[in-house]
Amino acid sequence: MTAILELRDAGFQYRRAAAPALQGVSLAVEAGRSVGLVGESGAGKTTLLSLLLGLSTPTTGEILFDGAPLDRRDRARMREFRRSVQTVFQDPYSSLDPRQSVGRIVAEPLRSLRIASGADARDRVAAALREVALPADAAERYPHEFSGGQRQRIAIARAIVSRPRVLLADEPVSALDVTTRIQIIELLGELSEREGLTVVMVSHDLGVVASLCEQTVVLQGGRVVEQGPTAEVLRSPADAYTRRLLASVPRLPAP
Repeated sequence: MTAILELRDAGFQYRRAAAPALQGVSLAVEAGRSVGLVGESGAGKTTLLSLLLGLSTPTTGEILFDGAPLDRRDRARMREFRRSVQTVFQDPYSSLDPRQSVGRIVAEPLRSLRIASGADARDRVAAALREVALPADAAERYPHEFSGGQRQRIAIARAIVSRPRVLLADEPVSALDVTTRIQIIELLGELSEREGLTVVMVSHDLGVVASLCEQTVVLQGGRVVEQGPTAEVLRSPADAYTRRLLASVPRLPAP
């Protein structure tokens, strides 16, 4: 199966940095195979996300979209890429413009990617809000009128309104309480099944990734130290760093 997104031996070094932020990273995001990117702070997750979003170009290696190198200078191809790959950010409070109505926020990709306008755009926004279980009148309201979990649903609606193939979720539940985390993870799982959406989940928490992703990639110090089917990585972690991450996942005490 051809990967939608693929990194081949990719590295990235920031200007004046003493060491690369990423080194020799290879991974593939295939349709219908949701992927978890796991690592502690400083592991390289943010830099890797920037590459997968096409916001940065690898210093070494390459990034492929639908099997061909992604060229940020090719405007037509980048427009198709932006339509196919959307993101949900960590903080549902800062990721939404408080001065804009929810309807206008969710419609932003439709305007910027020249997908729809007018009544067509309003219909698409209404459909996206329904898919994330928000009321019909949400489009006329403003972000401050919603809870943190509802705001993250708004952010997800904005991400899916253009009907992307891949959703990059950057720590999407870390700012939420435990109950709301479960609800958002369940929503992402439902969208993955119902819409055929491939989710790439960036997290420091293996427990969160285990609940959603079939594949897991573990990063440490800008390198991939382990990757494979999530069940195998959790059952028999090969790297000491992965074992340490797994040991940090909270567990209920034995009865």
